[in-house]
Amino acid sequence: MLDFLALTYPWIKAFHIMSVISWMAALFYLPRLMVHHTEQVGLTGETHNLFAMMEFKLAKVIMQPAMISTWLFGILLILTPGIVDWTMVWPWTKAASVIAMTGFHEWLLARMRGFQKAQNRLTGRQYRMLNEVPTVLMIIIVLSVVVKF
Repeated sequence: MLDFLALTYPWIKAFHIMSVISWMAALFYLPRLMVHHTEQVGLTGETHNLFAMMEFKLAKVIMQPAMISTWLFGILLILTPGIVDWTMVWPWTKAASVIAMTGFHEWLLARMRGFQKAQNRLTGRQYRMLNEVPTVLMIIIVLSVVVKF
């Protein structure tokens, strides 16, 4: 199995990167949809139903599969011999940030379910501010992997 992972490493890494790009795109866009849903649409009517459907499809058709494949290919990379040196700091900062990103993902799913039920307690400004969470985590992840401090 380990020989197979070493032989397919470039493919696994490529699919991991594509998965991360898709996941990040959804993590950046879903809160922006929620800003407009909150500020422009409200929680009733046809436009509310349209936004709730767009949020649901983004979350379930793009964001969720992208997160799962990111984790899957990431775990395969971890299992590939010689790729991760756990005595260094960078794999730990990356791991903590990926776990935090997954927490943010789950938080967004809960907000999406709230919009589905015509419930929302946050303002557009709060969604805008929280939209910076994946940006900060992405910066930490990329610096961890590239600089390997």
